[in-house]
Amino acid sequence: MDLEARKFRSLVEKLARIRGRHTELVTVYVPAGSNLLAVMDQIRTEQSTATNIKSKVVRKNVLAALEKILTHCRNYRKTPDNGLALFCGNVSDKEGVSDIQLFVVSPPEAVRVRMYRCDQSFILDPLLEMVEEKEIYGLIVLDKSEADIGLLKGKRVESLKHIESIVPGKTKKGGWSANRYARIREGMLEDFLKKVAELASAEFLGMKHLKGVIIGGPGPIKEDFATKEGLNYEVRKKVLGVVNTSYTGLFGLQEMVERGKDVIAQATAVKEADLLERYFAELATDGLAVYGVEASLKALRAGQVQILLVSEDYLKAHEADAESLLQEATAMSTAVEVISTDSPRGAQLAELGGMGAILRYKG
Repeated sequence: MDLEARKFRSLVEKLARIRGRHTELVTVYVPAGSNLLAVMDQIRTEQSTATNIKSKVVRKNVLAALEKILTHCRNYRKTPDNGLALFCGNVSDKEGVSDIQLFVVSPPEAVRVRMYRCDQSFILDPLLEMVEEKEIYGLIVLDKSEADIGLLKGKRVESLKHIESIVPGKTKKGGWSANRYARIREGMLEDFLKKVAELASAEFLGMKHLKGVIIGGPGPIKEDFATKEGLNYEVRKKVLGVVNTSYTGLFGLQEMVERGKDVIAQATAVKEADLLERYFAELATDGLAVYGVEASLKALRAGQVQILLVSEDYLKAHEADAESLLQEATAMSTAVEVISTDSPRGAQLAELGGMGAILRYKG
């Protein structure tokens, strides 16, 4: 996960931990492309409604939250491109003490829903969908009668193509020898697999953010398909594994995702492991690598860093520094990778100060 995504996730997690003592936490979602003035009019209407709240304390806190949201909305001439998410309310955990705080979220993706809600917790479902990893995986599920090509985007399975096969069953046709029928059937099967490979290659080749391809199906044909050279070479390189399923069709795609979780998780872990192996190999030979916060930041500011490795433990302890770190890396065209502590190498990076860098050149 990159640093910007990590920062957004941390903010959502922070909001999820906040609980109101009463129904006094206000959530407002402004959809992309919507009329901000109309949303402000709705908030004014809610202010009028809130004056009828029986509890004096709750009424005071809700009205203060709504006024704070309105005041902030006046700073915009129009709705931001991706919309807006506003969270405001009394976050104090002490009875009778008021601490009205406003959290403004500029979402990384377009907000699709318009919402006003007053509750004991903030409504985060639209943001939680954005927190999910946006890596895309190609899906191919097939047997001898049909094939389906799809995508896994976050948690959503999307069907792209359905291909029907005309390969006949194994029953011999009258008047044909068994060998001739088998040859005809084999040829039709080869043509079907070739067609599936061509369509899958056309869909996946050059697709942005495509991290891998999973192949599945209820019979042995999936293994044959995975080993044949019908798929474009660049697509075939991304095949992560082959998964058994009971179905084809959309159900088969969904089943393959469920059964292929380990394949996807392993692929992500392998990518991180390869990066750490490269880093520690450079470090061991006094090559193009440095470790520790001071040395890494010095190299970053000198423009030497190709990839900055930041331990998730370091980020948890220095959340306030994440934005400035990301800005510095962006200015230097440096990639930032957040490293988990789940592996021995990841834990080792954390022990080395929580930061390291792979260099473009030595200073």
